[in-house]
Amino acid sequence: MTRYERLMASIKGKEVDRPPVCFYELNGLDENPNDTDPFNIFSDPSWKPLLDLTKEKTDRIVMRGVPFKNAPEDSLKYITQIDTKIEGNSKFTTLTIQATKKHILKTVSRRDKDVNTNWTIEPLLKNTDDVNAYLQLPKTPFGGEPDISEVLKTEKLLGNTGIAMIDTPDPLCYAASLFAMQDYIVIAFSYPDLFHKLLERFAEKLYLEIEMIAKNLPGRLWRIYGPEYASTPYLPPNFFNEYVVKYDRVLIDKILKFAGYPRMHSHGNLKDILNEISATGCTGLDPIEPPPQGDVELSYVREKYGMQMTLFGNIEIRDIENLPTEEFEKKIITALQQGTKGKGRGFVLMPTACPYGRKLPSLTLKNYEKMIEVIEKWK
Repeated sequence: MTRYERLMASIKGKEVDRPPVCFYELNGLDENPNDTDPFNIFSDPSWKPLLDLTKEKTDRIVMRGVPFKNAPEDSLKYITQIDTKIEGNSKFTTLTIQATKKHILKTVSRRDKDVNTNWTIEPLLKNTDDVNAYLQLPKTPFGGEPDISEVLKTEKLLGNTGIAMIDTPDPLCYAASLFAMQDYIVIAFSYPDLFHKLLERFAEKLYLEIEMIAKNLPGRLWRIYGPEYASTPYLPPNFFNEYVVKYDRVLIDKILKFAGYPRMHSHGNLKDILNEISATGCTGLDPIEPPPQGDVELSYVREKYGMQMTLFGNIEIRDIENLPTEEFEKKIITALQQGTKGKGRGFVLMPTACPYGRKLPSLTLKNYEKMIEVIEKWK
């Protein structure tokens, strides 16, 4: 089978020659070792063997967002200011919104040259007063059409080596990411009516966008991220139904309407919310972290929900970075055994994340190589 055929068969629940293996955010297409931007960690020579391995050997799933073209002007354009400065090895971005004459909303993020991630060091919303001010901001009307050119270009570049996956936050992700985690938990738990208003603000436009994207790009794999904000230990399980199922089920129905394959992304504990995840109608789930990072074995998820969902993951990034290769090989074999046992839609061997430091350790590379070695011998 080609890598494209193997992935699509796994997603559709058809037979495969072997389980696919994907390196998650790493895809061998987006990482550019020749980019001289000082914030591009992949320019370090230590990354090249892994990027080559990813491109040549993995079943590539490339995440793509879909912007809208010819859309109405952003209603916050004239009350928003963005400033960027570089201090030492860090880039700081400050965004301010003049919500009222006296009420300014402000967020600050930081990115370091040697770390491939952004940190929010000051969240936009800190308390209920900020939430109420945010809810009074003018809404940008929905309009325009999805620009699908980047997805089509990606599919052409991949050819038979992989697939493009449409990537979207859900309403909970949009809302919760505006807060520091502790403030989000307090407001989501203590002020559910107010928090629902925030979710509804994001859901209103997102529903329209998702339907148009799904219509213009039918039959694709999707990833919906954000549900983990309502999992334990952050919130009790009943909030998952309130803040995820209620909203994501609408998104998923729109994707399914146009023959798409919605995959739900939720790190951490899953056992208490698996029924609710199933109730959304999603046909995929990732990354299913093994204990102790998660709280449920892959074999349990496969047995109970494998007929509905293609399962992705179960290789913990910490194990890739820290375990001796002989011990790590056992983790790979266990995941493959549990992920393919009995009947089910399919299993894609995949890490829960990827390294984000400029220097890729030799042990990490060896463990990625071991994943390919084991999967190519698997039957």
